[in-house]
Amino acid sequence: MPETNEGIKFDDMGICQACQSLEVKMHIDWKSRQKQLEEILDKYRDKDGTNYDCMVPISGGKDSAFQLHVIKNIYKMKPLAVTFNHNWYSETGKFNLWNILEKLNIDHIMFTPNREIVNKLAKYSLKQIGDTCWHCHAGVGAFVLQIACKFKIPLIVWGESVSEESGRSSHKEPIKYDRDTFTKISAKVYPEQMVNDEISAKDLRPFELPSYEDVEKAGIIGIYLSDYMFWDAERQVEFLKKEYGWREDNVEGTYKGYKSVECIMPGMHDYTKFLKRGFGRSTDHVSQDTRVGLMTREEGFDIIKKHDPKRPEIYDYYLKITGLTDKEFYKIMENHRFKVTKKLPRFKDDPYIKKDLPKNWNGGKK
Repeated sequence: MPETNEGIKFDDMGICQACQSLEVKMHIDWKSRQKQLEEILDKYRDKDGTNYDCMVPISGGKDSAFQLHVIKNIYKMKPLAVTFNHNWYSETGKFNLWNILEKLNIDHIMFTPNREIVNKLAKYSLKQIGDTCWHCHAGVGAFVLQIACKFKIPLIVWGESVSEESGRSSHKEPIKYDRDTFTKISAKVYPEQMVNDEISAKDLRPFELPSYEDVEKAGIIGIYLSDYMFWDAERQVEFLKKEYGWREDNVEGTYKGYKSVECIMPGMHDYTKFLKRGFGRSTDHVSQDTRVGLMTREEGFDIIKKHDPKRPEIYDYYLKITGLTDKEFYKIMENHRFKVTKKLPRFKDDPYIKKDLPKNWNGGKK
């Protein structure tokens, strides 16, 4: 993983946490971890038959579909599925979500923010965090907690933990879920920091987190299944396709057809990451595949060069819904690049970026 990856750490041998985590994963006693999971689930099963056993956040993506299968079919829990609809669903994503809910017969709640506020947040998100998707990051974190508190469901079951892929934590020192996890990992700023001339505090009500007192009073805890069972995304996708008819599709920014397939905008999320940090999602996927021996580093670099620098087709749609110009977009992103690192070249000196710059480009701030 590149050193510009957020929160990455290297040991004295120059090995990053992603590789360290995989090494730890190979030595974990997964039978013991499974027993721990069973104990947690048994502890939170509803004893008097009046409430749900747990809550499962679900987008219909490969992780949430699999975690719903595990909870319902393997551990015989009665979950409430909860979806924050980012309002950018792809047709494949819609099919996968409703297909898994119907085939597993799951009770389900969905919230969808209005299109106008999504567009405004997508614009301001770029300025605030150098990413187009604040509303999704913040909404997923907040809505799940809001429903957990209102329905008094203390156990939230997530799927893949950060320890699996990014290098920001490891299986030895996993990130523990709490009220602020999604803000710290992805949203970066709280709703009050998104208020401006176009977006009011009232507009941001759906993205507000419950208070610390409310979360504590409801006894909310969150667990990641990948901390308790051997997580293998490739095999899980094949299982979902075979057993439930789950569908892959073309996803901009990478060579895999399953990650973020439920959304039309992952290409923008990953392109801004490339502009800001010098690498995109195909680097993440290549790194994972190289670590587990599915490809060589040399093969990986060829794939990266093909996918990471490519400006996504959805880029024009993003400019349309936000009202940003080409120049405004790249100026904002170059300023974010300078905040991340001074080691990466300016856009006009980067051969992978300068071909896409607007004419008469004068760059961002030094």
